[in-house]
Amino acid sequence: MQDDAVWVRGVTGIQLHHTTDLQDATRFLSNAAMALRAAHVRTGDEQYSAIAAQLTTVVEETRTLEGQARARMQGLHTSDPERFVRCREGHEPWPDEIQAGFVPRHTCKDQCLYHDHDVLDAIMQCTCGRPACRACAIGGRP
Repeated sequence: MQDDAVWVRGVTGIQLHHTTDLQDATRFLSNAAMALRAAHVRTGDEQYSAIAAQLTTVVEETRTLEGQARARMQGLHTSDPERFVRCREGHEPWPDEIQAGFVPRHTCKDQCLYHDHDVLDAIMQCTCGRPACRACAIGGRP
């Protein structure tokens, strides 16, 4: 495994499972295949068509990987809903992801759906009274 830096998409309020990365990969590969097919239509060059066919195979393989990852995530939700919530909220890593070096998700900029966004149905999910962000505490910030 390489130690290349990658951009990890975050969503305020949740720690995304890597199924999101696989969805992105499928989408990007599908777009590339479509662009290559369009280039083939415009030019008639078979090289474009051949690469598009290869990408289509990779898209299918990526969808399979996404389905497997989604099944593992849903299995965790069924077997241990409390752990699922801890993982989703960024308190611990997802069990099928790398555990070493995990840092809790920054929650210091999270907003309360009830108080900050006036979602009345979210009164039971109020996050205003949470303690300071664990990730900042680990990093030495107050």
